Amino acid sequence: MNSASHPDDARSSSPTVAVVLAAGLGTRMRSTRPKALHPLGGRPMIVHLTETASRVFDRVVVVIGPDMEDLAQAAAPHATVVQQERLGTGHAARMAESLFGAGDVAILYADNPLITETTMRRLLDARRPPDVSLALLAMRPTDPGRYGRVIADNGQVRRIVEWKDATAEEHLVNLCNAGVMCAGADELRRWLSQLGADNAQGEYYLTDIVEMASAEGIVRAVEAPAEELAGINSRAELARAEQTLQSRLREAALDAGVTLVAPETVFFSVDTVLEPDVLVEPNVAFGPGVTVRSGAVIRAFSHLEGCEVGAGCLIGPYARLRPGTVCEPASHVGNFVELKAARLGEGAKANHLSYIGDASVGARTNIGAGTITCNYDGVFKHRTTIGADAFIGSDAILVAPVTIGDRAMLAAGSTITQDVPDEALAFGRAPQTNKAARGYARMKALKARKEQG
Repeated sequence: MNSASHPDDARSSSPTVAVVLAAGLGTRMRSTRPKALHPLGGRPMIVHLTETASRVFDRVVVVIGPDMEDLAQAAAPHATVVQQERLGTGHAARMAESLFGAGDVAILYADNPLITETTMRRLLDARRPPDVSLALLAMRPTDPGRYGRVIADNGQVRRIVEWKDATAEEHLVNLCNAGVMCAGADELRRWLSQLGADNAQGEYYLTDIVEMASAEGIVRAVEAPAEELAGINSRAELARAEQTLQSRLREAALDAGVTLVAPETVFFSVDTVLEPDVLVEPNVAFGPGVTVRSGAVIRAFSHLEGCEVGAGCLIGPYARLRPGTVCEPASHVGNFVELKAARLGEGAKANHLSYIGDASVGARTNIGAGTITCNYDGVFKHRTTIGADAFIGSDAILVAPVTIGDRAMLAAGSTITQDVPDEALAFGRAPQTNKAARGYARMKALKARKEQG
């Protein structure tokens, strides 16, 4: 027996497209940088949105403005189209209509970077029924402010009115437009072609298609939390979005088995990886590219970026791990120690006031307080190699390129410019000279000069 196809089978099987509008200059940001490139959690806004959309939609297209090559690079590998004239959101969406395809098309905004995958899927699901011509995202912020108002009747959206065009009565409506909407490609093309610019700004409003869609079918509003849908148009709004994102990241870390002693003081990048049983003390910042393995402790006021911390490591307090650093299991990095492009071997320790840059330190080696690797000659970087089970005395200066052998010992206060063989003891101090009674005599002379004014 032949089975009849459901009316929306073709709709659900056609490829879906997300069009991200990102041509705005963001003048309220007071910046020469395109708004969509401002960072959240160490990643540009545009990347947040395109990565989420790519997990939901079959294709992502980004509409950018002229001379936005940096934005096009950030949007890669997704296709970009250029809106040469900024004539409103409806005009921007039309720039991408040749890439709509035949399935459902969602219009997103680069300044709404925190929309979740779950909300995007809810939007698509709301559009699935054959009698729904359009679905949109809406919210109920505590302060509706200047958001466009969603005008509904008996649960069906009739139109959206921009704040500047709304009446006093319409300003009282608390259901606000988030800007995101989803419709079939053919219908969307047709509605976009019918838009006019008869409004206070003389622009083509994408929101005007809601009234057209309502005349042809049902328009559904999908509500989501305001902190997820709120747009970012100023530095203050960017800061609030960062707070929202950091709250999400902290909750995710706690749920994954990480201990945060004071969660509100810890700041993550979106790609931070913390394994279960990591402990993070207060006032720690994780820049991009950090992985911390199980059992490690990150003590207070430390800053980590582009590094890997092995299982059971102890980092900080007041430690700085810079890009290219690897701390192998059970190694220690203490207070006011900085590592850059360095590998600290298993069980090795650098506990006090040291700089280890462009270096590798062998297992169980001890780095004394005040040790520095002199890795830069003003033009080139040079590497220091320290073997296993070595002892580097306090205040040692290692002038790279230099190699210190296994089980070698460097005397405190040494300046080392030549390789040190395995198991050797190296001194690099200037000879000490004592002048009998001269110290006390000089102190008396200085005091007398001071008394004479």
